[in-house]
Amino acid sequence: MKRRHVEEHINHERWAIPYGDLITLLLALFVVMYAVSAVNETKFRVMAQSINEAFNGTGRVIEPTREAEPAKQVPMPNQSRAPNATPISRIDVPLPPRDLPLPGHEGASVQRQESSAVQTAPASNPTVGKTDEANLSQISEEVQRAMKPLIDKNLVSVRRTTDWLEIEVRTDILFPIGVARLQGPAETTLMKIAGILAPFPNAMRIEGYTDTTPISTPAFPSNWELSAARAASVARLLTGAGVDAHRVGIIGWGEFRPVADNATNEGRNRNRRVLIVVMSDKAAPARFYSDADRIDLTRSEPASVPVPAPDAAPAAVVPPVAAPVAGSAAFARQEAL
Repeated sequence: MKRRHVEEHINHERWAIPYGDLITLLLALFVVMYAVSAVNETKFRVMAQSINEAFNGTGRVIEPTREAEPAKQVPMPNQSRAPNATPISRIDVPLPPRDLPLPGHEGASVQRQESSAVQTAPASNPTVGKTDEANLSQISEEVQRAMKPLIDKNLVSVRRTTDWLEIEVRTDILFPIGVARLQGPAETTLMKIAGILAPFPNAMRIEGYTDTTPISTPAFPSNWELSAARAASVARLLTGAGVDAHRVGIIGWGEFRPVADNATNEGRNRNRRVLIVVMSDKAAPARFYSDADRIDLTRSEPASVPVPAPDAAPAAVVPPVAAPVAGSAAFARQEAL
């Protein structure tokens, strides 16, 4: 029996398969484009640095050449109240304005006394300036000797003036990009600096700087917060290593004080830095210390109130004498006294 030949029918739906592949590829392309446009720049920089370190080693992080000896802890002054101390009740005493003379000060105002004391302190004691210069010179020599390997690689620099000493440390060896947490080798480097600064009484401030690369994270909304947090991390390590916390202040400058052009990678690396400024007594501003440290209200004796006798006549009321006005003869005499 002859087999019947059946002809194949024409498939008019062959276009659906390549069309489906095309739509799938387009969907994947749009998803990738959206993911690239919504990438977090800070996380991308951290990931890029991690990949660079994985393939090329530790990158800019430099191990110290020698291990630092643990810094000796300097005992802090005991600020707690003694158990047998007599409690002092709080008395709200209205204070006069600073420009008015107070009794017991020979007519001179508190503001003029404080300013004159600050200005005449170096002149009254000529050894103060020499001591400050000797301290700064000794600190400079010890830091340069301890940080010589990093100074030779332009990662640490020491600059000295007559009134202060600047120790500049690149943040490349202190912090990863976009974060304010100190790296392991950075702690060893800062511990050396803390061991040198701890024995000296000079005030200091820690200044943080960044480049112009924008940052916007919940922890660091701008470079101001990032620079201040990095300065605070360095200050926290120094105080934990023995530096008196009352001597330390922090400043975050952000990207607004560059030392190089931010258009190049080298310039941005130079702008990301932390500056430890050690000041002499005559260079430290008066506002560095609180006014509460200068005024001791516990030493002032309470005013005695006279109690009249039972049969005594009431005392005559004496009218109050008005304070002398600037420009008058009475004011000029008080100034002369």
